[in-house]
Amino acid sequence: MSATTPSTPLPTSVFRPGDIARAASGGLAANRLRAILSALGIAIGIASMVAVLGIASSSRAELLATLDRLGTNLLAVTSGTSFVGDDVELPEMSTAMVERIGPVEATASTTAVDAAVFRNELMPSGRTGGLAVHAADADLLHVLNGTLASGRFLDTAPPGLPVTVLGATAAERLGGIRPGMQVVIDDERFGVIGVLEPLELVPALDSAAIVPRGVAETLFGTSTAPSTLYVRTTPAQIDAVSGVLAATANPENPEAVEVSRPSDALAARDATESTFTTLLLGLGAVALVVGGLGIANVMVIAVLERRSEIGLRRALGATRRFISRQFFGEAVLLSGIGGLGGGLLGVGVVAVYATSRALPVAIDPGVPFAGVGAAVLIGAVAGVYPAVRAARMSPTEALNH
Repeated sequence: MSATTPSTPLPTSVFRPGDIARAASGGLAANRLRAILSALGIAIGIASMVAVLGIASSSRAELLATLDRLGTNLLAVTSGTSFVGDDVELPEMSTAMVERIGPVEATASTTAVDAAVFRNELMPSGRTGGLAVHAADADLLHVLNGTLASGRFLDTAPPGLPVTVLGATAAERLGGIRPGMQVVIDDERFGVIGVLEPLELVPALDSAAIVPRGVAETLFGTSTAPSTLYVRTTPAQIDAVSGVLAATANPENPEAVEVSRPSDALAARDATESTFTTLLLGLGAVALVVGGLGIANVMVIAVLERRSEIGLRRALGATRRFISRQFFGEAVLLSGIGGLGGGLLGVGVVAVYATSRALPVAIDPGVPFAGVGAAVLIGAVAGVYPAVRAARMSPTEALNH
């Protein structure tokens, strides 16, 4: 009776993630230029999306900081037209009547002056530069939360003196006027006592010369009725105050009164920028998809060009699973490198843009990481078909090429 020797099982092929990573990196290193160009497509898509989101976040952060500084509790009351189309002025007592509303904290008004401002008497009368003249209350700057670029405001000027404060745009258009210089308003010389910083909530005053009410009434016969009344209210009561302002400011013709919230213009700007952000994100996504198609194309070509390598590996014992994971790993590694480079490039673009515009660099830390994740996902999808195609090659067929 002969004894049977138990058969020894053949060793199985064992591969670790490190083996796959080394094989994948070696495959990419053999075709560096093609790999770099393919990764560049992914990098452009990721950089575009990261930069768009980062720039939008920085702009929004700057807008929120501006709103916090200026406040959203400012209302503007302006005269309009009646039902029959006639121009209706606000009553002279409108400011006093509005001040009686409980939640109202402060008021100030301006009145348009029928006059033009020039740098000197030699300027042609038709070259007004689009500048206006407004008579204003002494506490206007306080109500608007505005700031002076230089000089002082009307509240510090002696009554009756022909002085003016120029908006930022007005001072620039008049040739860089500074406090201490003079301008001409309808043949009358006015001393410039101050220049304002840009008024984000009331940009119309940026291109205006602001003069005291009493001086405007004396020299130009300006009406004492306000053209625009600015009202600061308790923030929690702004909607309630807005609802009664028209009837309070002009009880006889409330329909001819327009009530607006200047901060809404800034919010509208943010909404417009959000629309453009969505559009640019769409373009970035298109670039990312194109980059993914580029990787898929490169990997298919790589499979065809490396058939001899695949056949040799299979002949030496490499399994189909190893071959498929190698090519799949190459696609993922390629897209991951592109995504990482694109994320860093996008962050750099945001930093440069925000710094050049004096904006806060506000970018969600998760955005670059999400970009890298999206790139890896695109690479994984793009690498499935080439990996399967490489794994299905028989050693004999591959070695014959």
